[in-house]
Amino acid sequence: MSVLKTWFITGVSSGFGRELALKVIDAGDRVVGTLRTEAQRAAFEALHPQLAHGVLLDVTDEPAIQRVVDEVEATHGSIDVLVNNAGYGLEGAIEELTMAQARRQFDVNFFGALATIKAVLPGMRRRRSGHILNLTSTGGLITFPGLGVYNASKHALEGLTDALAQEVAPLGIRVTAIEPGPFRTDWAGRSMEHAETRIDDYQATAGAMTKALEQRNGRQPGDPARAALAMIQVVNADNPPRRLLLGSMGFKQVGEIMAARQAEMIRWSDLTFSADFPPSE
Repeated sequence: MSVLKTWFITGVSSGFGRELALKVIDAGDRVVGTLRTEAQRAAFEALHPQLAHGVLLDVTDEPAIQRVVDEVEATHGSIDVLVNNAGYGLEGAIEELTMAQARRQFDVNFFGALATIKAVLPGMRRRRSGHILNLTSTGGLITFPGLGVYNASKHALEGLTDALAQEVAPLGIRVTAIEPGPFRTDWAGRSMEHAETRIDDYQATAGAMTKALEQRNGRQPGDPARAALAMIQVVNADNPPRRLLLGSMGFKQVGEIMAARQAEMIRWSDLTFSADFPPSE
């Protein structure tokens, strides 16, 4: 007989968060999902009277995160799986974006995830069990013009995830970076924030990316429902991966960039090694 798990998923109103919540509930596990409005919470709880529980939370409100996690553990017991899904895209050349936009991007995509991790870790450490999934994106491994600040926030989350996995592995806690490529979510549509001003000099680079995102939106190859099933398989795996790419397009893009980086590293290796003290010293 399977044991009921409690999943804490941030951002379940749409996209990956909603699809994952639906699949987890279908599998018979409990989902506590974070939402921004009372109407969203009511709609989410209508999905299942026993297994869908909504909580109002802004992931940039650190005291509220701790309070909500404490309430969830008091009401439902242990949080077995944390999924840091809440986040959004920010489009524009680096010079075009304001500092306020950049800070907000990190507050949601990086610091919100960090605060939630810190809130759930004490319970997971006591139980010597748990699994943390951080949705980082292929944009946490490679970069694109026009998405530099978004990429930076996801690169930061990738680094955090990899270090965290090493720290908590001896404690029985598992950590996986989920790295989706292009999927048919709202990320490139209504969830995307844009630069408020445009600079002509960047139209061939960042501007071209903006047009590509608009043209591809709604036709991305990735299926969020299938991605959700893959994430559940990761949680149920005996030996889950530390990172998992999702989608064929992301796999291709990351593979090509990593191969090019390795080739460049080798090409410049003589200069790299010249920075060391000679062996005789």
